[in-house]
Amino acid sequence: MTVPELATERLLLRRLKLSDAESLHAAFSDAELMTYWSSGPHKTLSQTQAYITGNMKPDIPTWAITHNQGLVMGWAVLIPHRDNVREIGYILRRDAWGKGYAREAAERVIQYGFEELGLRRIFADVDPDNIASVALLEKMGFMREGCLRREWETHIGVRDSCIYGLLREEWDAA
Repeated sequence: MTVPELATERLLLRRLKLSDAESLHAAFSDAELMTYWSSGPHKTLSQTQAYITGNMKPDIPTWAITHNQGLVMGWAVLIPHRDNVREIGYILRRDAWGKGYAREAAERVIQYGFEELGLRRIFADVDPDNIASVALLEKMGFMREGCLRREWETHIGVRDSCIYGLLREEWDAA
């Protein structure tokens, strides 16, 4: 699958590259930022490089989030699960927080998923204590569908997982 460039008013989302590791290491090495990520903070740049390499699979579109083709400030991904169903994920460096970039990037990825890929559903799997991510999902129209108790073994212990879903018709109506 070719990962297309996706543009917004302020951002360019382009295919993730290994050379993005240095910029993204600022996020992946940030212990507080990584609290609710599926893995713990990275200790070395080579660990971030290996993680990025593992996420550059041809069937999983992963975008580097850039500000007008400048510094990579984060990434967004649409992970295939079933026919016409994908999971959205995103991460943003701390120095890019509070500017609306996460929402702008995520909404563009959602638009691509529904309009270009013809998805019927996009969901997110989020730790219920990740208040910022839960708030972002709800602002974009995602609905909490349920929680899986003690679902994930993570670097901070066994955690619950809440599923937030968005259907194409809900997106179209918004």
